Amino acid sequence: MSTEKKRLFIGPDGANLVFTFILVSSLFFLWGVCNGMIDVMDKHFQEELNLNKAQSAWVQFAHYLGYFLMAMPAGWLASKLGYKAGIIAGLLLVAVGGFWFIPATHINSLVHQGAVSPTSAFVGFLAGVCIIATGLTFLETIANPYTTVLGDPRYAATRINLAQSCNGVGWILGPIIGSMYFYSKDALGHSTGSQTLYIPYAAIGVVVVVLAAVFYFAQVPDIKAPDDYHIEDSTPGISRSIWSHPHFVMAVAAQFLYVAAQAGIFSFFINYMTTEPPAMPASWGSAMNAFSAHAGPLHGWLLGWFETHSNGVLSLSNKGASNLASAGSLCFLLGRFSGAGLLRRFSAHKMVGFYGVMNVITTILIFCKLGWLSVTCVFLTYFFMSIMFPTIFALGIFGLGARAKKASAFIVMAIMGGAVLPKLMGAVADRYDMSRGFIVPTFCFAFVAFYGFTWSRFSKADSLHSVKSHV
Repeated sequence: MSTEKKRLFIGPDGANLVFTFILVSSLFFLWGVCNGMIDVMDKHFQEELNLNKAQSAWVQFAHYLGYFLMAMPAGWLASKLGYKAGIIAGLLLVAVGGFWFIPATHINSLVHQGAVSPTSAFVGFLAGVCIIATGLTFLETIANPYTTVLGDPRYAATRINLAQSCNGVGWILGPIIGSMYFYSKDALGHSTGSQTLYIPYAAIGVVVVVLAAVFYFAQVPDIKAPDDYHIEDSTPGISRSIWSHPHFVMAVAAQFLYVAAQAGIFSFFINYMTTEPPAMPASWGSAMNAFSAHAGPLHGWLLGWFETHSNGVLSLSNKGASNLASAGSLCFLLGRFSGAGLLRRFSAHKMVGFYGVMNVITTILIFCKLGWLSVTCVFLTYFFMSIMFPTIFALGIFGLGARAKKASAFIVMAIMGGAVLPKLMGAVADRYDMSRGFIVPTFCFAFVAFYGFTWSRFSKADSLHSVKSHV
């Protein structure tokens, strides 16, 4: 192993932190799976409960509301009790949320009997989504800044992007799992999604209980971040408030808008792919059915990707689009892996600025409805969104020392942006069409690009690689 690679995971006391990094990275995989399933849930409720796009976006609202409500308590717990206690608390909350889907599914079954209203069933599921989100809040508030201190400070952005690559793997599997259980059908072609939706969530509940036990017995050192701005000093004239550092304040705003854009694009991917691509040749559906007949164990997964609408046009089905969302997540993952490498060569803030500009361009091309070019651009948005969340996080907590835990809580609270934009984007799509809805994230990416290109001025640092340039 090269000297540079060793420095990635060598702590300030010389300890090798590779195992700790791997263990913490498993948390990123966990919430990637959870978020991936959330992203393909909207269309299920649109059809099962007769909701429009703006109404189904309450799923995202409940999800991100959990982040908003619990970010500060999570930051407080991490500051008082350390990283380990916060992680275990988060895992146990996720378990509670996962197991809640069992009674929520029972409540939903009463809708067909007329015993409860569809609204009551929807609220039951939203409660489970919100509880899981509160647990994920603990994990994200703690795990994101923790990865930045598990080695040489110069490679903080690289480490958090490597860990977030595990998140990308989870995001690939999430939509596949969602398609299996949210859009399943019986032998007669009737939807069974409302009866099987609880299964993956109950399984997550079991897994996280086991993972909590692993963390309880594992060594998780509590490492203090570098205090480059000396905000822990008692030197007169030096502010101890994190809000006096504009690079942090702007990071909160940038993260709010980035997550808003990401949530909107991910949430309505199925709506876009089932309505906006050009008409597909009938031979595509026949070829897929023929291929699935000889695919052995994959037969059930491949069958039903296409369907013919009442106007005779062949298009992707909900199941096909849900599975295709995994291809978008694969683009996201490729962006994370390649981005982690590029961040070792180029300044993190400039990378964020460049990727922000590229997503402004791609969303405008989607808005313009340019056929398959616009469809391709949807996948490109995934690629160029890949490094934004972790890198904005690293840029925002740069140099804040022990206050990084508190700062990370506010940055995680900014995830609430994901509760706002899907409803706005859905309202635009309901009024016009799904392509026009993509104009909303365009403005969000423009601000992210602005933050990236101006970060050096706000932080008074050349880059994350030159941590002492502003002292």
